[in-house]
Amino acid sequence: MFTKPKGNDTKNDKQSSTSAQGENQTSGAPKPVATAESAPKPKAAPSILSSDLNVQGNLLTDGDIQIEGNIEGDIRANLLTVGESAVVRGEVIADDVVINGRIIGRVRGLKVRLTSTARVEGDIIHKTIAIESGAHFEGSVHRNDDPLNTSSSSSPPLSPSKKIEAAE
Repeated sequence: MFTKPKGNDTKNDKQSSTSAQGENQTSGAPKPVATAESAPKPKAAPSILSSDLNVQGNLLTDGDIQIEGNIEGDIRANLLTVGESAVVRGEVIADDVVINGRIIGRVRGLKVRLTSTARVEGDIIHKTIAIESGAHFEGSVHRNDDPLNTSSSSSPPLSPSKKIEAAE
């Protein structure tokens, strides 16, 4: 496997191994090879659905979505922003939900925020909620430590719809 150099070769080999060691010392320990599991992924830009887009079907992503158009279907995302001109007809499930436009359907989120231009017709199941003055909401509000769990057994019984408008 290994052979011992003879004569002057020993001196040259020592110099070359010393220089190789010096290179390793200056660059530090060998760097581990990054794998898909160990390397952090850079956060992707949010997907933006423009105001001239009409979607019929469900949307599912681990990333962020900004809706400006019309959606007929359920949406699941990390951060969902519903723009002022947007209309969503379906269930919305996201860690963070910011509603500037209109949602007709159930909203589930860890953090739900209805801005002053929001219009929601449906129930909201949340961990934390903020409703700005001027927002329009028809439905029921339920606090839940795990609002993203979609099993019906964890959902509180729904009461008759109530109409709530935030005072200005």
